[in-house]
Amino acid sequence: MKDKVCVLIIEDEKNISDILKFNLVKENYEVTQRFDGKEGLDTALEKDFDIVLLDIMLPSMDGFEICKKIREHKTVPIIMLTAKEEEVDKILGLELGADDYITKPFSTREVIARVKANVRRVEMLNTNTSSEILKFRDLEIDVTKYVVSKAGQEIKITFREFELLKYLAQHKEQVFSREQLLTTVWEYDYIGVDSERTVDVTVRRLREKIEKDPSNPEFIMTKRGVGYYFKS
Repeated sequence: MKDKVCVLIIEDEKNISDILKFNLVKENYEVTQRFDGKEGLDTALEKDFDIVLLDIMLPSMDGFEICKKIREHKTVPIIMLTAKEEEVDKILGLELGADDYITKPFSTREVIARVKANVRRVEMLNTNTSSEILKFRDLEIDVTKYVVSKAGQEIKITFREFELLKYLAQHKEQVFSREQLLTTVWEYDYIGVDSERTVDVTVRRLREKIEKDPSNPEFIMTKRGVGYYFKS
């Protein structure tokens, strides 16, 4: 295991980036800063980071395009930082593969908490030495290798999507509210309307990947007015 968690900050506002770096370094994280979109993407693809903090509005290339290109090659957790209030921007980031988003202005405490939660999940996954494969008809979830397959074909899946699918599958037939999923899968202390929307988007992305007909799912079901559950 590495001595330090490596964080990449892609943020063109130097004062914000420096504040984030200062607080992350205090937590014993190793921080790399990039202030330009294209340079940030190149760095993200060239080196292995444990997490990426990604602004949306950047020179040379915006955060949406960067997120999309990172996801084509890596499963590293991505937290998007945005000053925009429009829900469509937050949802677009999640649709492109971001694991989380935080709206500016934000408290550094909140950012640190989100970073720790995402990093902790990855570390737990990487240190898992048990062999466990969950099988449901033509769907297979390899908990050890972080692989999901459908009819023998591997499915590209983000870290957060995998965590949600694994949790629901390990607790099949149990209904979980959005609040419960945010607490257990996302490890959020604070839950708001925006956070709950994160669950809905992640569920939709999962259905598009593992269901024959996402509008008529066989695996991830909705209990109207309550939440979601996995049907075995």
